[in-house]
Amino acid sequence: MKYELPPPSSSREEKSVQFKKYISLCFLTIQSSTLVLMLRYSRVEHQPGQPMYLASTAVFFAELIKAVVCLLFLYKNSGKWSIFVDTLTDEIFGNWSELKLMMVPSGLYALQNNLLFLALSNLEAATFQISYQLKILSTALFSVLLLGTRLSRNKWLSLILLMVGVILVQLPSTSEASTTTEDASVTDLQNPIVGLFAVISACLSSGFAGCYFEKIVKKGPASMWVRNIQLGIPALLFSMTAMLISDGRAIAHNGILYGYDTLTWVVVFNQALSGLLVALVVKYAGNILKGFANSLSIIISSMISFYVFGFQPSPQFAMGAFIVITATLLYSRP
Repeated sequence: MKYELPPPSSSREEKSVQFKKYISLCFLTIQSSTLVLMLRYSRVEHQPGQPMYLASTAVFFAELIKAVVCLLFLYKNSGKWSIFVDTLTDEIFGNWSELKLMMVPSGLYALQNNLLFLALSNLEAATFQISYQLKILSTALFSVLLLGTRLSRNKWLSLILLMVGVILVQLPSTSEASTTTEDASVTDLQNPIVGLFAVISACLSSGFAGCYFEKIVKKGPASMWVRNIQLGIPALLFSMTAMLISDGRAIAHNGILYGYDTLTWVVVFNQALSGLLVALVVKYAGNILKGFANSLSIIISSMISFYVFGFQPSPQFAMGAFIVITATLLYSRP
């Protein structure tokens, strides 16, 4: 009996897919951890004489960079300038009915990005990272309501554990307040209640926008880059409007780049690429491994916060973090 070896091309393709899967997972873990830490650091640590940058301008630049990246990839996939222009004309500017539908998730994502800056201006990085996992709960609830998804008993159990863990993390601790190395003036300006409200609002907007976007995507075929451009154009307009309304006078007086330094631009680019990176991870690795990456990023953020910000986790914080990580992994199981 003669056995035939598989063609070399299939083996190369499989290795390529595996390589992309693990590379995207590594980048997502690093990005999820560094974004929270760098954003937090940029909001509470200042060089002498360095003014604070406006969060609304950072959100605007992040949306602008994201739109440019999507346009570049769409042009690369098109191959020719004429095909690229035809795709933009037909799928973007000539498809007004679908572009109007994208305004709902676009506006919510723009709101969410502004809320993240507000939350990290008032919460420890580790506390934010764990509390932000409530987006799993909001996404699950909206998927049931909007998409008709049926959740198993294990998933409902993991969602209950998630809420319990977040509640434990948010419990006040006297040790945290007395053993922080941040400046007293910065600590006094923080409001944990405002931070928690911002996190919950961001989770709700993220969950609804994600399920709404998924419902739209299932209606018709379109490339990932076209969908992101359809999503990015209204988001760019919304973020620009929010920037002008909230900080228009400050921008007119000091300029749009007031308070910017190298770290600010790193935060902007990191936030701009976060949504695209998650899409690639879901494509190549799936939601299960994405859950592992998110859990690992929680551990990394907590460890770095201990050394950088002098964060001292209380026993209930450690227990809550363990429960949240367990719930995340349990929910990610098939």
